[in-house]
Amino acid sequence: MLQEERFLRIRSLLATFSRLSVERVMQDLTVSRETVRRDLLELEGLGELRRVHGGAVAIKAEPEPPLAVRLVARQREKRAIAKAAVALLRPGQTIFMDAGSTMSICAEEIGTLSGMTVITNSLNIALKFAGAGEGRLTGNQTILLGGQIDVKAQATCGDTTVEAIRRYRADVALLSPVGLHAKHGAMSFEHHEATVARAMAEQAQQLVLLADHAKIGQASRVTYARTTDIDVVVTDAKARELPGLSALRKACERVIVA
Repeated sequence: MLQEERFLRIRSLLATFSRLSVERVMQDLTVSRETVRRDLLELEGLGELRRVHGGAVAIKAEPEPPLAVRLVARQREKRAIAKAAVALLRPGQTIFMDAGSTMSICAEEIGTLSGMTVITNSLNIALKFAGAGEGRLTGNQTILLGGQIDVKAQATCGDTTVEAIRRYRADVALLSPVGLHAKHGAMSFEHHEATVARAMAEQAQQLVLLADHAKIGQASRVTYARTTDIDVVVTDAKARELPGLSALRKACERVIVA
């Protein structure tokens, strides 16, 4: 069983029982005591549980605020990140974009290019990108992925969305994680959001992550890309003050500070 599969099962058990013994996890996952201890130690480092004698107890994680709240936070920094990210693109490329406030601003900037195809699960991004080229002969296309509706994120998700992603190959996946950690990689709070982001990353030739300074060095619940899989990180100038940025520079191929 892969580590991420073990993590998913441990999270599920904690959600059900709140407290777990090492023996219970060993029995359920059919793994050694040492493997369970390593997994619990790493999950504790992610802030998902607290180890106690003989096992672990659940810690209630804080979810990401609704999109309407995030859209008005750190707009200047997100605009700088979006402009720097778009400077990496070339006209005529096909781009995956997941949902998020930074990505919404990025869609407006990509709309200034021509011949672009944006494939997204975000209703907000699809409308913004389509609207950015309205009245201009840009030749841009917008593809909105089907699936179940996540009202809070204003995005589609689920098996149907992932199956749709698998039908495409993109030049670049532009994704915005909830947390970006040198050790744990790009992370989401919600499992269904991580599943969509992971599929997009796997179907793209290049993975570019957009993360404002509040996300640098932060860990969330679910990893969808390891730092070794990330081609470029784009963040804002305030990240220079954070110790997590120097760690990311060592772990990732390229870090751009906008």
